[in-house]
Amino acid sequence: DTSEDFTGVPVLVDLASMRDAMSELGGNPDKINPMVPADLVIDHSVTANVVRSQNAIQANMELEFERNKERFAFLKWGSSAFHNMLIIPPGSGIVHQPMSMVLPGVVGFKLHGTLRDGVTATDLVLTVTQMLRKHGVVGKFVEFYGRGMEELALADRATIANMAPEYGATVGFFPVDHITLEYLKMTGREDETVSTIEAYLRANKMFVDYNEPKIEPTYSSYIELDLGDVEPCISGPKRPHDRVTLKDMKADWHACLENKIGFKGYGIPKDLQNRVVKFDFHGQTAELKHGTVVIAAITSCTNTSNPTVMIASGLVAKKAYELGLEVKPWIKTSLAPGSGVVTKYLLRSGLLKYLSDLGFNLVGYGCTTCIGNSGDLDQIVADAITENDIIAAAVLSGNRNFEGRIHPLTQANYLASPPLVVVYALAGTVDINFEEEPIGTGKGNRPIFLRDIWPSSKKVSEIVHSNVLVDMFKSTYEAITKGNPMWNQLVVPTADVYSWDPNSTYIREPPFFKGMSMDPPGPHSIKDAYCLLCFGDCVTTDHISPAGSIHKDSPAAKYLVDHSVKPGDFNSYGSRRGNYEVMMRGTFGNIRIVNKLLDGEPGPKTIHVPTREKLYVYDAAMVLNMGLEVRGTGMQNALCCWELRL
Repeated sequence: DTSEDFTGVPVLVDLASMRDAMSELGGNPDKINPMVPADLVIDHSVTANVVRSQNAIQANMELEFERNKERFAFLKWGSSAFHNMLIIPPGSGIVHQPMSMVLPGVVGFKLHGTLRDGVTATDLVLTVTQMLRKHGVVGKFVEFYGRGMEELALADRATIANMAPEYGATVGFFPVDHITLEYLKMTGREDETVSTIEAYLRANKMFVDYNEPKIEPTYSSYIELDLGDVEPCISGPKRPHDRVTLKDMKADWHACLENKIGFKGYGIPKDLQNRVVKFDFHGQTAELKHGTVVIAAITSCTNTSNPTVMIASGLVAKKAYELGLEVKPWIKTSLAPGSGVVTKYLLRSGLLKYLSDLGFNLVGYGCTTCIGNSGDLDQIVADAITENDIIAAAVLSGNRNFEGRIHPLTQANYLASPPLVVVYALAGTVDINFEEEPIGTGKGNRPIFLRDIWPSSKKVSEIVHSNVLVDMFKSTYEAITKGNPMWNQLVVPTADVYSWDPNSTYIREPPFFKGMSMDPPGPHSIKDAYCLLCFGDCVTTDHISPAGSIHKDSPAAKYLVDHSVKPGDFNSYGSRRGNYEVMMRGTFGNIRIVNKLLDGEPGPKTIHVPTREKLYVYDAAMVLNMGLEVRGTGMQNALCCWELRL
């Protein structure tokens, strides 16, 4: 099993507290371990605080260790205390992987044809996501098959598979074929290992050979796509499956503004949709309007580990730079690769320089903006947005764009391919039709269009094949096992049982296993319970358990302030998931969640039924639980929401 640190830390906290309980019951605490080998990758806590700087990656790593030293020390303790567990240090990159489970219904997704020139893997992913959401695949597997797979590199397939949570499936997967074997060789696997894999799969009739006659597989249901029908697109402004073709983007944007249940719960009149707000940005005249891009982030695991789209983003940056285009300085740009290999091939190809020239400097190897760690906007920009009620936009190459996830001040968030992230940063707005309007003005006052800077698929392929080398993968993987100086310098105890710090606001001993006996009491009844929350459709994990920034007025913020934590050190909900007190207060803490008990008003509040008082969800849960005939404290009962989410 493989996990990342935002979900892995609470699991490790539970394991540590189970060891305490085992010891209290007179047993051997060393018997509490993962049942199957588990890899935990620390990839979610790095934040894009420092951007547009050659020193950004080192500065952000230092800030990450400064803020997360407690949890890193806890994780490092766990790496030696528990058997069957490997901890991958921060700064190594990103990983997502499914685990073994019982086979549910399987949807067969047949691919045929070829992607048109200039269409990216991200365009395909967003198209597939929309189709599968419409088809309905919750609780099911999706297996991709057909001759169209021959046209997809393994990185493209991985990008599709990694979007399984967004299209609702348990997992999306591709069978093994010659492209899979080529990838294994390219990433440094020994020839003998690859041959063994091929022989085993062929013997068990699990290997796909496109030259052999193929019987149509039997699936629970079917769906089909001609790759030639895929168009350049993005998804947003609130959900990954709300795909919009580039040619329709401008019209769709204005339709979103006019929607009576749009961003703010009301429509914006047409005469106000293009209102421009001017302000001084460190001595330079800046302007904002609805749809202005304030965050442009090349981020997230499979998108930023896919050589095709990453090389394409570098080529777009190179051409734009040569033609004289620039990114406005008030746009927060960042580049967070999913692997150190990306840096190596961008350097070798000479394209990293052009990304940096446009402001896309390396900020870290981790999820950053995709998980909500976009960091603060410049205060001048933040004030201009809030004071003028601007619906600002973020464009990112991530997997998720749910409300309140990316940044509290960006109400419109669009998923796009890495090269399109660069394009939207150059344009400075999502309110644009790239077929008819120029991205900007270049040298000689020449208008520059998308077609002027977009690379051909052939050009991208040539650079990928000449610059993505086997040795890059081998050297990167070898470096991961060595850790990094800051991680290696962490000194942690080696005891089997963890020494909890009662003053820690990151890692706190939970009460769940306290006072356990060999004869647990079992469930208790609940009487006269009131409705705490009432939701409509499309409630996501982000609404239930946000991972991003902690709002200054929230119950979690109050708890941290009461424990002498300054607002600047709040960090994120995800980074504090090792503290059940923060997680209880963060449950349903999304700033844009809509509780029907509040008549359409967004925010993490509800109505305390007996008094009709409007309270934060956590505060209302504490009051309600005091009147329920249940065993345990309100704190324990409120936590049920979080435990269910896990």
